[in-house]
Amino acid sequence: MFNSLTQIGLPLALILIMTGVGMSLRPADFSRVFAAPKGFLLGAAAQLLLLPVTAIAVIALFGLQAELAIGLFILALCPGGTTSNLYSYLSKADVGLSVSLTAVVGFITPFTIPLLAAWAIGYYGGAESNLQLPVMQTWLTLMIVSVLPVLVGMLLRAKWPVFAKAAEPVISKFSIIVLLLLIISISVDLGDDLWRFIAKAGPAALTLNLVTMLFGYLLGKYLLQQERQARTICLEVGLQNGTLALLITTGILQSSAMSIAPSVYSLLMFGSASLFALWARRSRVS
Repeated sequence: MFNSLTQIGLPLALILIMTGVGMSLRPADFSRVFAAPKGFLLGAAAQLLLLPVTAIAVIALFGLQAELAIGLFILALCPGGTTSNLYSYLSKADVGLSVSLTAVVGFITPFTIPLLAAWAIGYYGGAESNLQLPVMQTWLTLMIVSVLPVLVGMLLRAKWPVFAKAAEPVISKFSIIVLLLLIISISVDLGDDLWRFIAKAGPAALTLNLVTMLFGYLLGKYLLQQERQARTICLEVGLQNGTLALLITTGILQSSAMSIAPSVYSLLMFGSASLFALWARRSRVS
């Protein structure tokens, strides 16, 4: 059951989820980058550079090794999707910036994830590890399950906007169900080792979530001097695409242990993002 879910069910579900992401995008979301480049460049740099560097520091701080370290690092390579867009809306942030970051960075990461994940496996796995990431297979998989469905979703929105608008919230709920089913399946597959891995990876996953949210907010606050954009960057950096990370750790690398950090993180981020949204809604937007 676990293999069927990760090898067949997860890629198909992710294709549907990313099609939903495409339905939420318009060509204007890409052109907006050039109209207000400062916020976008800071957000993209935070996602593509700050997150992996922070993950390396957190891994060293908590002494994570082998699969647990690799899983946390791979998670840091997977930017948030529609979840960050939703929480940007709930937090009275700059939703346009959030959507632009989702659109553009989502087309960049299929090229960065395979290379950086392969480095992490070599560095944290050690010489004795049998783990290997097929870089070309990973790149093709990411293109098929993330980039192409987004383009299809955008085409569907352009051709049938009413259908796209109606389908978008349904797909968002479906993505949460898929993530929960994955986490349950991974937990069952790990058996007695589950709590031992959670005890090791849980504090590191929570630290990565909170520290990156804080860094993202402070960067936006002091470099952009705009509260709404600061909130957006906080959420874009602090909310990762756990489903995409689990596709790599379970579907390609077939490692339940490597999936612990992304699973724990995915559960915790909803709590931290909800608390941030509650605070943001009660705070004045300058």
